[in-house]
Amino acid sequence: MTPPDDAHGRAEHVPADHGTPLPRTAPIATAEAPLAWLGAALAELDEQCLRRRLATRSGPSTPGRICLDGVPLVNFSANDYLGLAADERLVDAVVRAAHQSGWGSGASPVVSGRGAWQAELERALAEFEGTAAALLFPSGYAANVGAISALAGKQDIIFSDAWNHASIIDGCRLSGAQIEIYPHRDSAALRQALARFRGFRRRLIVTDALFSMDGDLASLPELVELAEHAGAMLLVDEAHGTGVFGAHGRGVCEHWGVEGRVPVRVGTLSKALGSSGGFVAGPQSLIDWLSNRARPYVFSTAPPEALAAAALAALRVIREEPQRRERLLACAEHLRRRLRQQGWDTGESVSQIVPVIIGDPERTMQLASRLRERGLLVPGIRPPSVPDGESRLRISLSAAHTDEMIGQLEGALHELSAIAAARPHSAPGRQ
Repeated sequence: MTPPDDAHGRAEHVPADHGTPLPRTAPIATAEAPLAWLGAALAELDEQCLRRRLATRSGPSTPGRICLDGVPLVNFSANDYLGLAADERLVDAVVRAAHQSGWGSGASPVVSGRGAWQAELERALAEFEGTAAALLFPSGYAANVGAISALAGKQDIIFSDAWNHASIIDGCRLSGAQIEIYPHRDSAALRQALARFRGFRRRLIVTDALFSMDGDLASLPELVELAEHAGAMLLVDEAHGTGVFGAHGRGVCEHWGVEGRVPVRVGTLSKALGSSGGFVAGPQSLIDWLSNRARPYVFSTAPPEALAAAALAALRVIREEPQRRERLLACAEHLRRRLRQQGWDTGESVSQIVPVIIGDPERTMQLASRLRERGLLVPGIRPPSVPDGESRLRISLSAAHTDEMIGQLEGALHELSAIAAARPHSAPGRQ
């Protein structure tokens, strides 16, 4: 039976006997008894080749080199698309800000105020995005969850792409709204769903701009038209597009020429900008609402000032060094072409994210292990990060990768494709 709640929302606990202390008749280890099921559950993950084990990184994480468990590797795993995570300009900005403002923020921005560096970053992000305002969140995950759950509720409906990121999925679920999932990038199906579901207070369409496991782009011109025709809100998550796509690096919305028609844009500071945190950009009324009703913003301690300083430095690099994103996308196109020639399935990727779709999780992890033996860190991605039957290697390119590094990866995958072709029923590609 569930104990009643007291006036403060805490479960009321009444001991059986106030006068006699309860004897301690069992060892502390019995506290683990309710978790005994975990052993069998982890064993099942092992059998399915789905268990993940944490490695320890020492030193900075750069595209050129990463040291995991004491082993140096060429890093094709990170989302450091412009090679800024360990850039000295960002490091210097962090040091200066930490000396000026300390480290911890102490409380939520709504309690103790946002810091001056954070206020300046929000102003700079709004200017960069071409919007009236922006709001900084502790992470991109928090930005998606906070924005979606603040914009839609139990009287509303959300239309979500089937391949959206987990943070979007969780935001939809936490909102309490009805959720209609439309097939990946299927504008016709979304049009039908919008026509079918009309009797709601508010309607919200949510999508990634660049899908993180496949490297393909949302059909934003079509989504904008559908949203405007239906009178629906449109939220686009630019996590993997910011800094990479568009003439000015503003993302896929800029790439498609629709940024002025997307009212809610979410971004992250932890990928191309090499820092940490997330943000939402849009009209001033949107930002005012989120700062009052987005629970991850209201109930999270504000990020350290130094994170904002690093992101400000990164924004300057994005403006001043467009050659980084230009080289990045050129290298990605070259790599996709070479891998397809080798017989690998790279899906519909058109970006710096290049999947090598294998299908079977065990085979995927074997290939990742073979690459690691050759000094290359290319993660194997398995369910639940991708659907069953869609396990893949996820190659994440950076402007800081040299031609030699990319050539080493090409050579290793060519060797592995030749080995696979020599074995019956093990050719590369979808299985």
